[in-house]
Amino acid sequence: MGRLLAGGMAALLLVAGGLFWWQGRADNVPVPQLAVAPPPPPAVESLPEGDPDAVGDAPPMPGEASPQSREQKRFARYDRNRDGVITRIEMLGSRTKAFKALDKDGDNLLSFEEWAVGTSDRFGAADADKDGKLTPAEFAATAPKRAVKAKCKC
Repeated sequence: MGRLLAGGMAALLLVAGGLFWWQGRADNVPVPQLAVAPPPPPAVESLPEGDPDAVGDAPPMPGEASPQSREQKRFARYDRNRDGVITRIEMLGSRTKAFKALDKDGDNLLSFEEWAVGTSDRFGAADADKDGKLTPAEFAATAPKRAVKAKCKC
């Protein structure tokens, strides 16, 4: 009976030691922190003055987009119904036009052959000197063409 009790106590001590060791290791592992939005820049009370002897108007200062505003624009592009949540359908909906262009037989299934033909055609159109290699300038031609936005007729 004493051996059973001693074995049980030894097992409990091993388990407790293992738990303490495990907890100690967990405390030493850095926990990744979520990105926090940077604080807004301090308000500028006055703009710096230019050189009084300068001739002509100063060039306009370019506006810089913050990473958060770019991310918000990207999110808004996918959030079609503007409810603040992106569903799977909304996320994949932006790729529907490209999928239909590759799906030549119209069966809503993209076979490897359909994908390969589209990719091969795109490569062939970009390879201007037909040497089977794309230079950086030729590769730039594979980028999707952006649609020209209609100018406002205000």
